Amino acid sequence: MFDKFKQLAQLKGLQNEIAKENFSAEIDGVRVVVNGAMSVEEIVLNQSLDIERQAEVVKKCVNEAMKKAQVGAAKKLAGMNLF
Repeated sequence: MFDKFKQLAQLKGLQNEIAKENFSAEIDGVRVVVNGAMSVEEIVLNQSLDIERQAEVVKKCVNEAMKKAQVGAAKKLAGMNLF
């Protein structure tokens, strides 16, 4: 039973560690940074792009940064021997 509590404590520590990491994506001068908790930390826009292109690039950057965050979290979890 105590092993399960120990595993839960390890998972909570890992969750906190992952949340502190930042993952970014940049396309055409637009940059998006998200943290491991999947929250957007920063968006830098490129004013030389028209509004339609900028919206498209922001969407792509957010999706790419979120995917990087998911992969980073999965790698950390895979490194733990919980089971």
